[in-house]
Amino acid sequence: MTSFFIILICVLLLIAYVFDISSTKTKIPSVILLLIVGWLLNQGTHLLEIKIPELNPFLPILGTIGLILIVMEGSLELELNQSKLPFIGKSAIIALIPILLFSIGFAFVIHFYSGISLKIALTNAIPFAIISSAIAIPSAHNLIAKNKEFVTYESSLSDIFGVILFNFFALNEIINLHSVGEFFVELLIMLVITIIATIGLTVLLSKIKHHVKFLPIILMVILIYSIAKHFHLPALIFILLFGLFLGNLKLFAANKFIQKLQPEILENEVSKFKDLIVEFAFLIRALFFILFGFLINTTELFNLNSITWAVGIVVGIYSIRFLFLKLLKFDIRPLLFIAPRGLITILLFLNIPENQTINLVNNSLVIQVIILTALVMMIGLMTNKKKVIEETPIEL
Repeated sequence: MTSFFIILICVLLLIAYVFDISSTKTKIPSVILLLIVGWLLNQGTHLLEIKIPELNPFLPILGTIGLILIVMEGSLELELNQSKLPFIGKSAIIALIPILLFSIGFAFVIHFYSGISLKIALTNAIPFAIISSAIAIPSAHNLIAKNKEFVTYESSLSDIFGVILFNFFALNEIINLHSVGEFFVELLIMLVITIIATIGLTVLLSKIKHHVKFLPIILMVILIYSIAKHFHLPALIFILLFGLFLGNLKLFAANKFIQKLQPEILENEVSKFKDLIVEFAFLIRALFFILFGFLINTTELFNLNSITWAVGIVVGIYSIRFLFLKLLKFDIRPLLFIAPRGLITILLFLNIPENQTINLVNNSLVIQVIILTALVMMIGLMTNKKKVIEETPIEL
């Protein structure tokens, strides 16, 4: 039986790899295919009467590690310079304001429909407002450089803003000036931790001579994130800023601290570190979505009671997105369609405190919104194929 499970996991991951490679050609988001594979695997185990242990506890663990690695992967790829500040600012606006507008709007709908408090309604609404960088970033690989960079900035910042807002409303019993003050103190503490941890990890990356050096760094990143999260600090800020620092060492080349670490050697080590992050991010992302597909209940997938809500949520998401892309003069196509919900939505949904869960926001609604937004993205990327070719320089 052990050999069977090893073979099965290897085959599933190789299938996920094929999906990842082919998605740039087919424009079919690999997440849809992975969910289908997981669901088919579930049906097969029932048909063959194979007993599978309880897997639900592994989903938030994989989701948390996946989120860390995916945000790290995205931030390592981003190039910073003064000329890009307006672009980054616009990306941040589109990442934050639609989250606020959608969350507040959906919360009011939940409030009037269910009669629950606005605070609890916001806790349940926010997970649907956040773009999944786990799906958006890999799906943008075939876009022109400007649009790809926008997707990476927007989705990474969306994850961070969304998690911070979710924790603020989920963990505070009462929202007042005191809780807002505590939030800014926590933010300041997290920035101090980020500076200290970034300096320490960079020194280790430069100084460790042992043949195993990158895995301890990754484990320490996950450890710092987890400890910070345990104390309800905005831990994703550390991941983003650490990745941005390592990915833009050239900006600090004249700094005495960086000079002592031998910038040429350090940049080479960062390049190897980035390659390892990409590999690990793919592995965890694939396992997460296969497992989530495996845990999907068919009756939840085709729940007619929630489909109307799911469609309404999707219409709200893209209506607000269209407005802001238009106002800030970004390309409507294909950026309008790249707003998938996924890993982060699932992760936050699973972390809604038990005393704040509501019947309306359930497994069926989460699954349907994820699949509908993935399908919209797939259609948008497929219909954008001609435009991408036209914008790609011709090689002579």
